[in-house]
Amino acid sequence: MKSHIKTLGATFATLVIMLSLAGSAFAALPASPPVPMGILDPTTIPKYVNQLVIPPVYVPTNVTDGSGHVIRQDYHINMTYFRQPILPSGTPLVGSPDGKTLVWGYQGKVELLDGTIIDSFAHSPSSTFEAIRGIPINVTWTNNIDTPQFLPVDPTIHWANPNDMPMGMDLEPPYPLFPPGFDGTVTDLNPEGYNAQAPVPLVTHLHEGEVQSYSDGGPEAWFTYNGIHGSDYSTVSPTTANSAVYYYPNLQQPSTLWYHDHALGMTRLNVMSGLAGYYLLREPPAGTSVTTPTVNTFDQYLTTRFPYGISEIRIAIQDRTFYTNGELWFPTAGQNPDIHPYWFPEFFGNTIMVNGRVWPNLDVTNGWYRLRLLEGSNARFYTLSFINQATKTPIPFIQIGADGGYLMHPVLRTSLTFAPGERADVLIDFSGIPNGTRIILKNTAKAPFPMGDSPNGNTVGQIMQFTVVASSATPGATAPVIPAMLNPTLTGATFPTLPAPSTQRILTLWEVEGPNGPIMAMLNGQPWDGAISELPHNGTTEDWIVIDLTGDAHPIHTHLATFQLVSRQKINAVKYSADWIALQQVQGGLGPNAMPPWPLNYIPLELAVGPYLQGNPKPAPPEEQGWQDTVQMFPGEVTIIRIRWMQQDGTPYPFDPTQGPGYVWHCHIVDHEDNEMMRPYQVQP
Repeated sequence: MKSHIKTLGATFATLVIMLSLAGSAFAALPASPPVPMGILDPTTIPKYVNQLVIPPVYVPTNVTDGSGHVIRQDYHINMTYFRQPILPSGTPLVGSPDGKTLVWGYQGKVELLDGTIIDSFAHSPSSTFEAIRGIPINVTWTNNIDTPQFLPVDPTIHWANPNDMPMGMDLEPPYPLFPPGFDGTVTDLNPEGYNAQAPVPLVTHLHEGEVQSYSDGGPEAWFTYNGIHGSDYSTVSPTTANSAVYYYPNLQQPSTLWYHDHALGMTRLNVMSGLAGYYLLREPPAGTSVTTPTVNTFDQYLTTRFPYGISEIRIAIQDRTFYTNGELWFPTAGQNPDIHPYWFPEFFGNTIMVNGRVWPNLDVTNGWYRLRLLEGSNARFYTLSFINQATKTPIPFIQIGADGGYLMHPVLRTSLTFAPGERADVLIDFSGIPNGTRIILKNTAKAPFPMGDSPNGNTVGQIMQFTVVASSATPGATAPVIPAMLNPTLTGATFPTLPAPSTQRILTLWEVEGPNGPIMAMLNGQPWDGAISELPHNGTTEDWIVIDLTGDAHPIHTHLATFQLVSRQKINAVKYSADWIALQQVQGGLGPNAMPPWPLNYIPLELAVGPYLQGNPKPAPPEEQGWQDTVQMFPGEVTIIRIRWMQQDGTPYPFDPTQGPGYVWHCHIVDHEDNEMMRPYQVQP
C-alpha cells in the first residue's frame, strides 16, 4: 500500500533526533495562527447581552409492544445548514446581510420547554436526545449538506476524499490559496480542477456510546448528500443513499454523552461548522417518589429534582473567531504551508461561544442548579471557576459526574480543568446570594495547555455570566440530598475498582516536526492506515501505559470502552525518546535514519518505562475517580489507564463487539485527530 504521508528525508530525520538528544524531546508548541485583516475584534463584542439558549429535546416516534409499552424510539435527524444569531446585537459588523452567521447543524422534530412541538427545528449546537436506559433508539442520520464546505479542506492530510483525488505526497505544491482552495475550478495552481470542498462527507459518532461498530460512526463510515460512501459505511436497516440508520442499545450507565461529526480528516471543520449536540441517558422514572436517594436511585432523584431546561442546564463551551461580517473564521494558511497548505496544528478562537451564543447570560434564582458541562472546543483547555463579582471570590460547587457517568464520591471544588471531549456534571448553590449579583464563569487555562499563553481576561478568560434575580424562567431547586456513594459500579473500597490485569500495552504520543512546527501528531508513531496493533479480546482488561513525548497535553479518547485512571508519573522524556527511537532503528531493523511515521506494515517495539520514571506515581484525584472515555495526558508524564471491554457493571456488551469495521482511539484535539493522531483497533473474540 502506498503511504499518503509525505516523507521528510533522511537528513531532516537525523536533524530531529539530534535535537531531541541535545535538548528536549518535546515538539515545539504551535502558536495560535496569525489573525489576518478583516477579523472581528473580540473586545468590541458586547458581553452578556445574549441570553443563554436552552436547546429543545428531540421528539421520537415510539414503537410499542402489544401492551403499549415502549420498546424502541425512532428518530429522523438531518444534517443541514442555516443562519443563526450567534453574535449579540450591538456587535459592530461590516457587510453582514442579517447580523447572523452561517452554520451547520442537526435538524429534527423537537419539543420546546413550554410544550410546543416543532416538526423541523435546527440549531447549533443542536437539540438534545433524552434517552432512557433500557429503551433502544434507532436514528436515521441524513446528510442534506448539498453545498461546499465553507472552511478550507486540506487534501494533503489523510481524509475522506469522496472524489478520490490525489492526497498527501501525491499532491505536490504549489497549492492554491484559500479561498477558493481546491474547489474544482481549473487554475494555474490547480490545473486538474481537483475538488476537495464538495461534496461534504459526514458521519455522526455518539461519543461514549456502547454500540456495535456498525453504528459507531467511525471516521471511514461517512456518506455524502449525493450517495458516495466511505469504506466502512454501514446502516442497520435500508435507507436512502445519503443516510445511515444507527442503533443505540442504551444499556450503559446514565451519563452525559454527546454526538458530533467524525468524518476522516474533516472532524475539525465539520464540528467547527456546528455539527454537535447532547445525548443525555437517564434511568427509567422511579415507580414512587425518591426523597432520600441511594447509590441506585440517585439518577432518578436528580431527574425529578432538577428538570431539564429549568434547573438542569446544559452548557456547551466552544471557542470561535469571526470575520468582521460575522461569519466564522478558521485558519486558511498552514503553519508549514509547503507541506500542508491549510492544516494548522491547533485552533484557538479569540471569542467564547456557549450553546451557540457568544458570551451569554443566564438569569438564576436563589437555589441549586445542575450544570451539564461539555468541552466542545477544537484544542482549547479550560480551567473554570464561578467568581462572585460582588465579593471577587469563587463559589464552591460539587462535582458529581464526569465522562462515563457518576463519580465514585461527590467532590467539593472551586475550579475544574477539562479538555476537548470531556464532560463534567456539577451542582452549584446560588442560595443566599443577593439579587442583582453577577457571577462570571472564568477561564484561566493556558493555550496550548499546560505551557502556553495565559488567556486574555477580557476575552477568552470569560465564558458566560449568571445573574441572580428574584424570579426567573429557570428557577433553582431546593437543596438536594447527595449520598456518599454515587455510582453502583464503583462501590469498591479503593480506586481503581478494576483489579490489575496481566496484559499491558506501552504506547507513545509523538509529534513530527516540520520547518515551522508540527506537521502531524501521532499515536505510537504509527499512521492511521498502518497495521492494526491494538487487538484486545472481548471481556478482558488491559493497562495502557502511555508516554507523552510532545510539548502538549493531549485528551486521549477511546471508542466503545470506558476506562479508569490508574496513575500519572513523571518520566525522563528526553532519554526515553532517544532510546525508543533507537530500539526501532536497531532491534526493529528500520535503520539508523528511521523516524516516525513508521512504515505501514511496522508495529513498534515496546520500551519498558521503569528505568526512566521520576518521582512517585500520582493516583487518580477524586474528580477523576470514575469511568472516563477521555483522559488528559500531560507532557513528560506516563499515564496509565485500566480499560475493560465489558459494560461498566461487569456484564458482557449486549452485542458482539468483534463484528463490524472496528473502533478507534485518538486525541480529542480534533486538529490532531484529523492529521494522524488516531488509530483503529479491533476487538477479538
